[in-house]
Amino acid sequence: MGDFPPTPYFIGLNAPVGTELALEGLPVEGTLPPEVRGAFFRAVPDPAFAPKFADDHTLSGDGMISRVRFNADGTADYAIRFVETARHQAEKAAGRARFGRYRNPFTDDPDMAGVDRTVANTTPVWHAGRLLMTKEDGRPYRIDPHTLDTLGSFDFDGLLKSETMTAHVRIDPDSGDLYFYGYEADGLASTKVAYARVGADGALKSEQWFDAPYCAMMHDFTISRNWALFPVYPTTAELERMKAGGEHWHHEQGLESWLGVMPRDGDVKDIKWFQGPKGVYCYHMMNAWEDAEGLLHFDQCLSSSNAFAFIREPAGLFLQPWEITGGLTRWTVDPRGPAGPVTETVIGPPGDFPIIPAKSQGRPYKTGWMLTMNPDRRGPPVMGGPVLGMFDMLVRLDGMDTASPQITQALPMEPGWCYNEPVHVASATPGHDGWLVTMVDHQIGEDAFEHFAWVIDAGNLGAGPVATVQIPTRLRPQVHGWWVPQAQLDAVRAGVTA
Repeated sequence: MGDFPPTPYFIGLNAPVGTELALEGLPVEGTLPPEVRGAFFRAVPDPAFAPKFADDHTLSGDGMISRVRFNADGTADYAIRFVETARHQAEKAAGRARFGRYRNPFTDDPDMAGVDRTVANTTPVWHAGRLLMTKEDGRPYRIDPHTLDTLGSFDFDGLLKSETMTAHVRIDPDSGDLYFYGYEADGLASTKVAYARVGADGALKSEQWFDAPYCAMMHDFTISRNWALFPVYPTTAELERMKAGGEHWHHEQGLESWLGVMPRDGDVKDIKWFQGPKGVYCYHMMNAWEDAEGLLHFDQCLSSSNAFAFIREPAGLFLQPWEITGGLTRWTVDPRGPAGPVTETVIGPPGDFPIIPAKSQGRPYKTGWMLTMNPDRRGPPVMGGPVLGMFDMLVRLDGMDTASPQITQALPMEPGWCYNEPVHVASATPGHDGWLVTMVDHQIGEDAFEHFAWVIDAGNLGAGPVATVQIPTRLRPQVHGWWVPQAQLDAVRAGVTA
C-alpha cells in the first residue's frame, strides 16, 4: 500500500488496511436477540494510497462502507468496500495520492481542479430506503445496501443546491422527515449554511440559506419538536490561509461560540443567536428537547477546546490530552424570548458518541448512553482514532429529563480493549430498553489486534455482551454507524420503498 508516514495516524490501530472482502456465516457466541436481525453499517476512513503530506491524518482517509449483517439463522456476515468517489477513482487511475491537505484543494495536483474531492467517510445515513455515505465537505454518495456497490454522487434528484451536506442528520420520530444542513454551502470559507428538510418519501421538501456568525466547522446539530438548533464553535476557516497551502481549520480559543435557534419548520429569517462561552468545541450532541415551560435544552459533549490536535496545533494551541476538560453539558435558552447568553450546566462525564433511541429524538427523554474513559484504568488507553486515544467505558445515564442526570450503569473494558461508537436497536418487548451493537478492538501485541461485534442489553450493561461475533480480519476504527432492520432492507429489495 505504499510508504505511509510513521505517525500516530498511520500506525497501530490506525494502520491502513485497504482490503475489500466479504465473509459469510461467521459464528455467534451467545444468543442473538430476535430484534437484532439486520445490518450494522459503518463508515471507516482508510487511505488507499500514502498521503502527499506526511502530516496528514485519519479523517483524510478514503471512505469505506462496512456492514455487519445478523442473519435469521443466528450467524453473521461481514463485508467492506471502498466508496467509489470521484477522488478515489482518480487516485486509483494514477496509482498514488493526488489530493493534498485536508479539505484544501489548493494543495492538490493541478489537473485535479474541479474533481469532487470528498472522501464520503464519516456517517452512513439510512432514510426512505436509501443508504448514503456522507462527509460534510461535499454531497453524499449513494450505496446499494445489499451489494455495497457505489451508485454515484447524490443530490436529491437535482434539487439540492448546497454544495455540501452534513455528516449528521436528524429524523423526526413522528413524521419520519429528515432534517440536515450544509455549511460552507457555496464554497470554501463561506458563512452560508443551507438548512433542508426531506419528507418521509425521500423527496427534498425545502432548502433555506442563512449566514452563520463566522465560517466554522459545524459538525453536528439537533432538532426538538418545534425548533432547529445550529451550534457554532470557534474552529474557523480562512480562504487566504488555504491559498497559501495552510490548513483548512484553526481553532480560535478566544472567540465566542453561538447557538442559532429557529422554528424547525419555519423561516430562517427568524433565527436567533444565543451566545455561548469562548473557545469551546463539541463534535456530537445527545439531544435537544423542550420542557413544560417551553425552555429549550441542548445536551452536548462539550470540551474546553477542539479535541483534534491536528486542528489545535496549526493554530499554536499545544495542549496535552489531560489539559482539555469538559463533560456532557446542557445549554438552556428561552427560544421565545430575546437572544442572550446560554445557561450552562454540566450534567455528565467527559466523553463522546452519545446515543438515544430513535423514538426519543427531539423529545423529553429519560435515558442516554455514551462512551467515556474508565477512571480506574490500569495503563494508557488503546491508541487509535482521530483523537489518538480510544474510549474504554460505556455508561448509561438516567434522569435526562431532570436537572441532574446520573450515571446508573457502566461497562468498563479490561486493559487493551476499546469501543467504537455503538448504535441502538429497539426492542419489541414493552418496557425493555433495547440493545446496543458496537465493534470492539482488542490489542494482543505491539501491532496485533482482534476485533468483535458485541450485542449488549441496553438495560443491563454490567452483564456484558449477550452475543459476540469475531471478525477474522484486520479492521480500522470507524467514525459513525447506522442500524437498519432486516424488514426495511427486505422492503427495498422488494421495491416497496424508493
